[in-house]
Amino acid sequence: MSGIDLGLGGRVVIVAGAGGGGIGTAVTRQIATAGATVIAVSRGKENLATHVEPLAAEGLPVIPVAADASTDEGVAEILEQARNAQGDLHGLVNIAGGAATSTWMAATKVTRSDWRELFTQNLETMFFMSQAVAAELKAQGRPGSLVSLSSISGMNTAPFHIGYGTAKAALVAATRTLAVELASSGIRVNAVAPGVTATPASTAYVGEDPERDRTAIAMGRRGTPEEQAGPILFLLSDLSTYVTGQTLLVDGGLNLKWSHLGADNTSLFLENDDFRAALTR
Repeated sequence: MSGIDLGLGGRVVIVAGAGGGGIGTAVTRQIATAGATVIAVSRGKENLATHVEPLAAEGLPVIPVAADASTDEGVAEILEQARNAQGDLHGLVNIAGGAATSTWMAATKVTRSDWRELFTQNLETMFFMSQAVAAELKAQGRPGSLVSLSSISGMNTAPFHIGYGTAKAALVAATRTLAVELASSGIRVNAVAPGVTATPASTAYVGEDPERDRTAIAMGRRGTPEEQAGPILFLLSDLSTYVTGQTLLVDGGLNLKWSHLGADNTSLFLENDDFRAALTR
């Protein structure tokens, strides 16, 4: 980034979901290194202590905040921290979301509670955080940039993970609509859709198999959190001031081959045969 002004100096960016040690933590580091003050949000104080507080200890402008972005109270606390931070509010990165291994199942077995939980985690939190930050930017008369995390599962099909895939697809639709509504206020809204990425959360269901990765992914390997953080940083920065309403697929070419479904239409990235077999019973 030497010699390139990303326009983030003196600005404040909220990262909701900064403490997992994956994409959120990586983008927190990159945004702070680019000169912005980062309001680094996680529900778990332990996660903040493990992954975020060391960044602040390095001297990076990172403010750890323990708050639940899925609640109105949590959103209010996050916005208050942003108002009190040094600098002008500029951006939001919605990382919070994901899905437990228990949410993998046939579409015929998904319950209302399963569905609602996945939509709360992956769509509702993104929308109401975006709504709150956009309202604050408009009240201050400032332009800004909102970036959310979708998934390759929201850009194509998600067999045996329909709730997660549908929520991530809805996030893409929300991104496009918000982009239109907020464009006249100078607020850009975009998303990044990762492919298979080596994060702590993904290890719950993605086993190590370099040969499979070489077969399934055009670039022959999984991505890293830093490789997802870079495109997010681009969309936040002044390098992308004429980009809005877009979802950038960052997957190493996985979608170009789309060969990761086995003969039973389950993902070859699932960790073991017993787990895959249980899905189709």
